[in-house]
Amino acid sequence: MTDDTLDRLAIRDLVENWALWRDAGDWERFRTVWHDDGVMMATWFQGPAKDFIRVSREGWNKGVSILHFLGGTAIDLAGARAIAQTKMTISQRAVVEGVPCDIVCTGRFYDFLEKRAGRWGVVLRQPIYEKDRMDPVPQGAAPVLDAAILAGYPEGYRHLAYAQQQIGYTVKRDMPGLKGPEVEALYRRGAQWLAGGAAT
Repeated sequence: MTDDTLDRLAIRDLVENWALWRDAGDWERFRTVWHDDGVMMATWFQGPAKDFIRVSREGWNKGVSILHFLGGTAIDLAGARAIAQTKMTISQRAVVEGVPCDIVCTGRFYDFLEKRAGRWGVVLRQPIYEKDRMDPVPQGAAPVLDAAILAGYPEGYRHLAYAQQQIGYTVKRDMPGLKGPEVEALYRRGAQWLAGGAAT
């Protein structure tokens, strides 16, 4: 195999391990997909990967249910740097206005990656939130949502944000979506990263 092919396989393996180990609560192996200076950006958390692991573990122990499902991956390689985009869904179960609901958000993981000492790791993960929906779990039940609160969040993740603020999270309101200035700025940062610039 060529070095290019081996790098692509290693990156795809890393992306898959991120989802499997995080959702299984395998925290020690989950740490290995990050570099020490890795940063996670999400609707409910923005900061160092080590803190993301800690708060994810705390949420897991409290019964917070956030799961991930992956689709295809496209990888742009530039020597020891890469940008990987992976189709994904985020699925969260939460009680919303007194009704248990499943919220599903479709989007992409946009990963800034670097190979250091022979190992690929995540330097920055920035999800792109494309569209979402909320489904009540009990048959015949439906939560009555506050229309003003719902409209206050971006279209790509407004139901996810609504549920997350209901369980006590502070939700970031300017995450990248399918279109718009936020995702265009992210693409420019990705190009700069591949050209040798900073991830943030």
